[in-house]
Amino acid sequence: MSETVRPRNKGDVPDDPLSRLRHSASHVMADAVRRLRPNAKVTIGPAIENGFYYDFDTEPFAPDDIERIEAEMAKIIAQNLAFERKVISRQEALVFFEGKGESYKVEIIKSIPEGEEISLYQHGDFVDLCAGPHVERTGQIKAFKVLSFAGAYWRGDEHNAQLQRVYGTAFASRDDLKAHLLRLEEAKRRDHRVLGKQLDLFSVDELVGPGFVLWHPKGAIVRGVLEDLIRKEVVKRGYQPVYTPHVAREQLLEKSGHLAHYKENLFGGMELEGQRYLVKPMNCPFHVAIYRSRLRSYRELPVRYAELGTVYRYERSGVLHGLMRVRGFTQDDAHLFITEDQIEAELAACVRFGMDVLRMFGFEEVKFFMATRPKDFMGEIEAWNRAEAAIRRVLESTGMPFEVDEGGGAFYGPKIDLKIRDALGREWQCTTFQLDYQMPERFELEYVAADGSRQRPIMIHRALLGSIERFIAVLIEHFAGAFPIWLAPVQARVITVSEKAEAYGREVEGVLLAAGLRADADLSADKLNAKIRNAQLEKIPYMLVVGERDMAARVVSPRTRDGKQLPAQPVDDLAKTLVAEAAVPSLGVPNSKPA
Repeated sequence: MSETVRPRNKGDVPDDPLSRLRHSASHVMADAVRRLRPNAKVTIGPAIENGFYYDFDTEPFAPDDIERIEAEMAKIIAQNLAFERKVISRQEALVFFEGKGESYKVEIIKSIPEGEEISLYQHGDFVDLCAGPHVERTGQIKAFKVLSFAGAYWRGDEHNAQLQRVYGTAFASRDDLKAHLLRLEEAKRRDHRVLGKQLDLFSVDELVGPGFVLWHPKGAIVRGVLEDLIRKEVVKRGYQPVYTPHVAREQLLEKSGHLAHYKENLFGGMELEGQRYLVKPMNCPFHVAIYRSRLRSYRELPVRYAELGTVYRYERSGVLHGLMRVRGFTQDDAHLFITEDQIEAELAACVRFGMDVLRMFGFEEVKFFMATRPKDFMGEIEAWNRAEAAIRRVLESTGMPFEVDEGGGAFYGPKIDLKIRDALGREWQCTTFQLDYQMPERFELEYVAADGSRQRPIMIHRALLGSIERFIAVLIEHFAGAFPIWLAPVQARVITVSEKAEAYGREVEGVLLAAGLRADADLSADKLNAKIRNAQLEKIPYMLVVGERDMAARVVSPRTRDGKQLPAQPVDDLAKTLVAEAAVPSLGVPNSKPA
C-alpha cells in the first residue's frame, strides 16, 4: 500500500515538470493576448489537467484569433526569455497593479492573507502575479496549441463580470502533442451529446428548461437496464428498497445542514399552508426520516436503505453539459445505519460492491482517493478524526495505492472516491462512500444497544454509479455509442432484401421478440445497402438479412455492426445464441469492451 497527497487549493500549481511547462505556457499566452489586445485585462491562468487556460476581460475572440495568438506565442518562445521571480510587499504589489489598471490582480492581492508571501514572475516586459513555479526560459516550451475559446465568470460567479477564456495545451514533445490532439479529435467523435442525438437516446428542450433531460425510448431502455441491474444487486446484498418524495419542508434541509451548505444550489420552493417547501437536492435526509420513524434495536443494524432517487440542484447555465452536468438527475443512492464496530466491515463491503460494478463495465483501472475534512465542515473535530482513521484503515486493507484529497470531503464527513479511466484515458469520478457521524447527531438518531442503553448510529452514504445521467454519458463516450449487446437499445434488426421477404421478416422479428430480445425490422423500400448503413449508424449489434433464398431455406444471414458476415443459420438457433450473448453479466464479470 502507498499513499500520496494532492493539493486541494485549485490555485496551487502541482510542482511536476509538465504542469510547470503548461503554467509557463499560460503566461506566454497571456503575454501574446496582451500584445494583440493591449487593453485586455488579465485575471488568472492556471495549469489544468491536459493543458491550461487564461481568462481575460476583453471583447469575445473569433475563430481566426487562434492562429494569431499562436503566432505571437511562437515569437515570444523564439526570444528565449527568462522567467524571473521577484518577491514584493503587499503595498508594492497593490501600487504596481493599480498603476497598470489591472483591477482583477488588485482584487486578488487584497484577498491574500496578511503576512503571506507575494511574488511576481516576469518574462520580457510581461509581469504577472504568480506563486509559480515555472520553467527557466520561454524557449523550453517546444510543443503547444491554442485549443478553443469560452465564456467564464470572474471567480465562477454569474453575478460577476463575463470574461473570455482561452484554452490551450503544451507537451514536452511534438509527438506527445500530436497524440493528444488526435485524442481530442476522437473525443469529439465520441461526444455523448452528438451520439445521443444520432442514436435518439435523449434530448434537452428549452421549453422544458436547460439541464432537464428528456429520455427517449431507446435511452430509456439503456437507463432501465442499468437501474434494473442495480435494484437486483442491492437486494442480494441486504439492502431494502425505499421511495421518497421530490419535495420537503424547508426545516428538513435546515436540520440536515444542506440549507446552510448548499443554499445557492437549491431550487426555490413554494409556500403551502404557511410552510415553505423546497425541491429535494439530496436523498440522505429523507432516508434519515425513514430510519427515525421508529426506535431500532442493535439487532436490526446495519439498516441499509437503497433508492434510485431523483434530485434537483441549481447548476449555473455556463456549466451545463449534456448529461454530464444537469439540474435534475437520478442517483443510485443508499444510506447505511450502522454501529461503531460495523464501520470497517460495511465500508469494505461497499468498496467491493463498487469495484464489482465498475469491472462489469470493463473498467479495470480504478484509482482510490481519501477525501478529508473540508473548511466548511460540520460537527466536532474528534468525530472527524475517528471517521478519517476508519477510512484510512479500510483503504489500507485493500492493499491498493490511494491519494489523499486534502479538504475534499463532504461537509458532514470524509469519503472514499473511486475514479475510473475510460477508453481515451480520461478519468471520471462516479463511485463514492462517505462516513457520516454528523447527520445522526443532528437528527438525534438512536438505537437500543445490547445493554438497554440508547446509542447513536453512524451513517454511510453510498453511490455506485453516482448520477445515472452522468454514468450513461461516460458509457456512451467510452463505447463510442456501440453498447455491448446486453445494454444496446436494439440488439438485432431484421433487414429484408425485398418486399417478397416481408412476411418472413415479420416472422423472424416475432421469434426474436418471443425469445426476449430487443429486436425490430426494417421493412422499408430502401435499398439493402442503405438499410445496412442505417443499422450501422444506429450501432445495432446484429443485422439479420433475409431474402427469398433465406425464406425458402428457413434461415437468416447474420451480420455484425463492424461488417463481419456470419454463416446463414436457422432463426431459432440464432435466437438462442443471441439470448446467451445478451444476458446481463454477473457482477464482477467483465462483459463490455470499449470501442
